[in-house]
Amino acid sequence: MNVLQLVTTESPFFTQQVRALEKNGVSCTTVSLPPRGGERRSRSSYLRFYARILEESLGDYDVVHANYGLVGLFALAQPKRPVVLSLWGSEIMGHAEWLDEVSALAARRSDAVVAPSEAVSEHLECPHSVVPFGIDASRFQPTSRAAARDELDWDRDERVVLFPYDPDREVKNHPLAERVVERVPQDVTLKAVYDAPHEDVPTYMNASDAVLVTSRRESGPMVVKEAAMCNVPVVATDVGFVAESLDGVAHSRVCDAEDDLVEGLASVLAADERSNGREQLEATSLERMGERLVDVYEDVLERSADRATADRPSGRADA
Repeated sequence: MNVLQLVTTESPFFTQQVRALEKNGVSCTTVSLPPRGGERRSRSSYLRFYARILEESLGDYDVVHANYGLVGLFALAQPKRPVVLSLWGSEIMGHAEWLDEVSALAARRSDAVVAPSEAVSEHLECPHSVVPFGIDASRFQPTSRAAARDELDWDRDERVVLFPYDPDREVKNHPLAERVVERVPQDVTLKAVYDAPHEDVPTYMNASDAVLVTSRRESGPMVVKEAAMCNVPVVATDVGFVAESLDGVAHSRVCDAEDDLVEGLASVLAADERSNGREQLEATSLERMGERLVDVYEDVLERSADRATADRPSGRADA
């Protein structure tokens, strides 16, 4: 099966998705938007993106897979191949009205729609499948905290809470994380890590006593699943798919207010135990995600073939 992948930015989890598909025998070619020249992409960037899609769509592809709602409209503008649309979350969850409308339109007109979580599913009014974003279980796995700290040259005896975002990103609410850490009774250091290579992130997670997420809103976040796969406790605001991902995960808390975050983090630090997140999230592996996306592709192709057969003239002339 040959699939044309369309994406705004080739983020780590998109790259992992492509790798999982290729392990399932799917040949993928990716067309992505040109990199940002500033805060916004120019109109010419989108025109070049569309031109590349039209050029590529003439190739021998079975399916066009649009990743992100805005990209769905570009995928639908090529006339030859059935379209699968994967929504990432933020583009359909009320963060920008115009983007919600564009994404909803693309979803209604696509041949199949994929949501990454039940939280996103609730915002869709068209038929769709829920296929959770997969985590690379071979990369994100539990390791010794002491060994991870030695690798990072961190003090073995220090209590460390990881804030896995750029503190300058307002939506991540770093000031709230600072207040929470200041209020817990334990002596704790809050470390913000946001520019490390993706392959090093498991080391930072395993070196930490807990991961703290204080975001005002999220479509994910993937860091919650990644930390849970490392059996690292997570304390987080109830955003995106946090509650869904941490359901049944011990020594982790989903919180609605600052006081809850303080109490939850203090409790996690006092227990000083690893979570059982890996056991709970086994079904969200990259391998499983790849298999389920292949099922979506095959269903789309079967329905497309059925429509083509139904539309084909019978060849029998009327008497």
